[in-house]
Amino acid sequence: MTYERSAGLAETARALADGELTSVSLVERALARIKASQDTLNAFRIVRTEAALVEAAAADRDLAAGVRTPLLGVPVAVKDDMDVAGEPTAFGCRGEFPAVTRDGEAVRRLRAAGAVIVGKTNTCEFGQWPFTEGPAFGATRNPWSPEHTPGGSSGGSAAAVAAGLVPAALGSDGAGSVRIPASWTHLVGIKPQRGRVSTWPRGESFQGITVNGTLARTVADAALLLDAASGNHPLDPHRPPAVDAGAAVGRDPGRLRIALALKPPFTALPARLRPEVRARVLELAEKLAALGHTVEEADPPYGQIGLTFVPRATAGLAERVREAPFPTLLDRRTREAARLGGLLGGVPLRAARRAEAVLHRRIGGFFTSYDVVLAPTTAAPPPRVGAMLELGGLATDRAMIAACPYAWPWNVLGWPGVNVPAGFVGDGLPVGAQLLGPANSEPLLLSLAGQLEAELRWHEVWPPGWAAVDSPAA
Repeated sequence: MTYERSAGLAETARALADGELTSVSLVERALARIKASQDTLNAFRIVRTEAALVEAAAADRDLAAGVRTPLLGVPVAVKDDMDVAGEPTAFGCRGEFPAVTRDGEAVRRLRAAGAVIVGKTNTCEFGQWPFTEGPAFGATRNPWSPEHTPGGSSGGSAAAVAAGLVPAALGSDGAGSVRIPASWTHLVGIKPQRGRVSTWPRGESFQGITVNGTLARTVADAALLLDAASGNHPLDPHRPPAVDAGAAVGRDPGRLRIALALKPPFTALPARLRPEVRARVLELAEKLAALGHTVEEADPPYGQIGLTFVPRATAGLAERVREAPFPTLLDRRTREAARLGGLLGGVPLRAARRAEAVLHRRIGGFFTSYDVVLAPTTAAPPPRVGAMLELGGLATDRAMIAACPYAWPWNVLGWPGVNVPAGFVGDGLPVGAQLLGPANSEPLLLSLAGQLEAELRWHEVWPPGWAAVDSPAA
């Protein structure tokens, strides 16, 4: 038989369980695709060639013995801020890092579900920026247009999935770092409730604003990976009630009240929604209305939420910089932001953390009138590779806020959000929209995303040159 690289996570897992494929053959193909794409896309920092084949052979033995787990033998990738035993965790930084001895909790759970980790994907330094470039590994490029960034900071994971190198991947989201690259590479990206997917060996990542999430071509695949990775380490401080993400996909969401939120949340620097992106989001709103939902323009009462984000983000960065083995090799912008985090790490940080409860009550009240918020994921299409790489600190902040002012409030709140593809602008550059909900609303958001996907069939559209049929199975 032939195996199409367009086969998703669930389809691949089923084919393995039914004996139509072997894990070794699948992993060999994935590794070959990664190798062939590195000069073009540069999605991976680490490729686990030998280890992944050993793990695939073990998966085949388990499959032959009748063992069945959700992802047994399926190749997936994880972002290079996650610990994989035997590999370094450089998190976008320069220098030779030692191999870690234990898997992080999310990776441990993926392995328990049977997944084969083929590699660790590129991310910008400490995941700070909406591009995936740097002196440590070069530039990761967008499969839809190699002159453009796939976004960041989970840009390597997004590029790998969009190009069909792997059917799904884990990323992390501290200010949109799953949703932004999902938007710019035509993927589904889930930022789950804080604590849904453990960030252990850190109980909190970046003072609680960063969570681990999933990227895939379909809602069902993103949900399957979320279910596989979800769960807590015994010492995790955030332990939300369990949800069944996969069961929500395909479920009728009912008739919902949807707030179309087009106004960027308050920032100290200007941001404006580009007309071409606005047009794509409005088309999604019209599709939702045609599906029977009530859609009206309304913006959540964000207030001065940005004042609570900056202390948490910079203090969290300062913690990482203090642990960095090669601080002199860090980007000057990293060092500047960490110095600010040192200044804000006392009283301002404590005030920012306390303010979260106030924000929960105020913005939670908005969800007595609406069930879901529909908002742009970004204000602009993906910028060109290199556009932000050499900027100074303030200029980088200006460029980031101008392009990506919409995603970060949900990191402060710790609530779920899902990017869905919204179409294309200009010369075929993807853009997306966010479905945002209150605490623990992943099932509702995924059922709505699945309803949209059934209508729009976005997963059937591939980047030019990347949809292909692999060689006959062994």
